[in-house]
Amino acid sequence: MITQPLTVLDHHYQELKDDGKDVIKGLSQNPKTLSPKYFYDDPGSLLFEKICELPEYYPTRTEAWILNQYADEIAAITNCCELIELGSGSSTKTQALLTAYQKIADSCRYLPIDVSGGILKTSVLQLQEKYPDIAIHGLLGTYEQALVHLESNYLQSRMLFFLGSSLGNFNQEECDGFLTQISRTLQTGDYFLLGIDLQKPKDILEAAYNDSQGVTAAFNLNMLSHLNWRFQGDFDINLFKHQAIYNEVDNQIEMYLHCQNSHSVTLEALDLKVYFEAGESILTEISRKFDLTTMEKQLQSKGLNTVKTWTDEKGWFGLILCQV
Repeated sequence: MITQPLTVLDHHYQELKDDGKDVIKGLSQNPKTLSPKYFYDDPGSLLFEKICELPEYYPTRTEAWILNQYADEIAAITNCCELIELGSGSSTKTQALLTAYQKIADSCRYLPIDVSGGILKTSVLQLQEKYPDIAIHGLLGTYEQALVHLESNYLQSRMLFFLGSSLGNFNQEECDGFLTQISRTLQTGDYFLLGIDLQKPKDILEAAYNDSQGVTAAFNLNMLSHLNWRFQGDFDINLFKHQAIYNEVDNQIEMYLHCQNSHSVTLEALDLKVYFEAGESILTEISRKFDLTTMEKQLQSKGLNTVKTWTDEKGWFGLILCQV
């Protein structure tokens, strides 16, 4: 059971700490990288909600369509279980699942997990009002922290779900380690529901990450503002520009911040000073695009056996339900 609640929010939350070692490592190497988890401070989370509404950004509405079509079927297959969501955000799409589980059970438990405290608190309070029969407890932290915590806090049968094709943010090695950790967190009979963005033409993909309104650019640049307040930094976001390209060899979107002028940046809380050359880039995100059959085989290698898959009419997005 979740203990030691985060008192600065309220009894619905618990915070898991992060010390920024990944920032030091990422900015000290060549080429420079940053973890996409730093997109999601409160302003970044709100910008991502705007991205999800953009005409070019198909993943959210496509996955939402699949969930709305098949949530009742998912609930019927898994029956009542503890629902745990990694990277819950506003939990908008999740409401299709919560509505479906509420139909089949008098009581249920939902654990949304996110790195943004503001959006987590707002969504938990809204969902608690909409679903009074579902016990909702937010967990503030990264995927890795949450899985370690969950592994030692087992209550009942579970369905752990990871939507939005966030798995695409991991390279192959990280993906393998993540799925191993998922498998360790679950017990025999538990379920894992995974959303993945599928391979499609380059023009559709690049438009989704370089929207005409510039919201994705603002989202990418906000990462530097997040690092400034979180680690007492002095990034000047006006010295960087956003770009997203599709790497057709590796089947992945790559999102960059390109430095326009040579300069130094200090992150005092990390005792870190970083020099940037003009033209140097920071890789802030990869978003891999998957083949459904290949992913099913990778899941099976981790003991996560496919029960059923669902896609949209165009075959742009996939939802895989696995069982240990």
